[in-house]
Amino acid sequence: MHIAAILCLLVLYTSAQAWVQQQKPQHPITPQTAASAANKKVIQLIQAETLNKRIGFDPQILIDNVVMYHDGAFMYCDSAYLDEATNQFEAFGTVRVEQGDTLFLYGSYLQYDGNTQLLRVRNNVRLVNRDVTLFTDSLDYDRLNNIGYYFDGGMLVDSLNELTSYWGQYEPSKQLALFRDSVKLTNPKFVMFTDTLLYNTNNKVATILGPTRIESDSATIYSTRGWYDTTNELSLLLDQSRIINKEGNRILIGDSISYHKKDGYGEVFGNMFLQDTIKKIILTGNYGYYNEITNYAMATDSARAIEYSQPDSLFLHADTLKLITDSIYREIKGYYNVRFYRTDLQGVCDSLLFKTKDSILYMYKNPVLWNENNQILGDSISIFFNDSTIDRAHIRPNAFSIEQKDSLHFNQLKGRSLKAFFEGKQIRHILVEGNAESIFYPEEEDKSMMGMNQTESSYLSIDFKDKKIEKLKLWPKATGKMIPLSDLKPDMGRLPDFEWLDYLRPLDRDDVFRKVKRKGGFDPSKPRSNVSAEPQ
Repeated sequence: MHIAAILCLLVLYTSAQAWVQQQKPQHPITPQTAASAANKKVIQLIQAETLNKRIGFDPQILIDNVVMYHDGAFMYCDSAYLDEATNQFEAFGTVRVEQGDTLFLYGSYLQYDGNTQLLRVRNNVRLVNRDVTLFTDSLDYDRLNNIGYYFDGGMLVDSLNELTSYWGQYEPSKQLALFRDSVKLTNPKFVMFTDTLLYNTNNKVATILGPTRIESDSATIYSTRGWYDTTNELSLLLDQSRIINKEGNRILIGDSISYHKKDGYGEVFGNMFLQDTIKKIILTGNYGYYNEITNYAMATDSARAIEYSQPDSLFLHADTLKLITDSIYREIKGYYNVRFYRTDLQGVCDSLLFKTKDSILYMYKNPVLWNENNQILGDSISIFFNDSTIDRAHIRPNAFSIEQKDSLHFNQLKGRSLKAFFEGKQIRHILVEGNAESIFYPEEEDKSMMGMNQTESSYLSIDFKDKKIEKLKLWPKATGKMIPLSDLKPDMGRLPDFEWLDYLRPLDRDDVFRKVKRKGGFDPSKPRSNVSAEPQ
């Protein structure tokens, strides 16, 4: 229903713009006007209480209950000058013009040219057409083109809105009004300020044609082009329009915004930018949806979320991103092809959930996490933050941690569950629980490798200091062997399921958009176990 309404209003908007291009702020001269001058109809005097002639003054002087008729219009006044030679007259007092049964024009002074059919009405002017009333002190009305315009301030009022401007034009037959210079539209639910506006008095749609500000009790809109359906509170805002909530801490920008104010939501098409300055988060994409009532937002097509509450901002990309906030907390959900970058942490996975309530980032379905020269992967990864600084990570099951020594040698840890504890931005402690396997390359004091140390145990823990192993513990039973580098064979330096996936790693904030597939026979679409692959 909303889509059909938008399409219909788009047609009206296009037609309205074409109409505006044809309008000019001065009285138009048309072939119809010229033809009328050649075949003019004479102004007829219908009634007057007194008729006088003054020596040296050609027009007739008409006094009291004056009624004249010209080409379908009756004109009433208290007194008038009728110049039959020029087919013109001036009317004074209480002036009234009636054209048909729908158009009524009132004022204190009227000058009328029967050749051009141009009415010039001054002082306390009021034009009434059905439920539309136009107020001004100076109005010119072209009867041939059925257009009235004012040029020294005026106001148009209908059943819903009040519009004021310095210059205005009203065309009753087309039910269109054009306003320029200091335009203000007042509605019971909002106020619009602009410099150029086209208004349809039938469907109450305001077409925005210049810099515009719309203020309501819930938000302020800034736009330069689009339309606003004042009846249904539906609008289409173009050219990177902005919607700012009443508190001023939430900003929505887009190439095109379909805004449903009554229902509290907007759809964005092209270059969406949604920022919450309190929660310190930005959501972007080429399509977006935002509900200001439920504080729910969604972005697709080059979607990215930026969390900047700390000096190290988190840049997160996914095919679809969802953001849910309340007065205190927020949740970010990412679906399919998730990639994120922070200076101390990078990762990829199929789906992701970040909850600020418990400060945990959950990675599902083939997640890979990098910290400095360490790579961690498993079926699922949970990252625990402390004031946005990584505190620990829990990988389970099928946990595998790899540290690159050089292009050929890698320290490795493998087990059913792995917990990594951080201090600052570096790993301080690792605990492996269940079927723990390890490969390490101990170093001499000159940092040359002594050989390869391989172990197996049920549990394993490692303490690090200055990026070096400070303490290694295996229990309850452990087996191990030390193999000199000279005795190593090519197939001995890798634990089963070893994968070095550095080519997947996001390198910077923009690299999160890079599309890269996992190499080899591994199928990233299939999880390694039955761990949930969807954010809950």
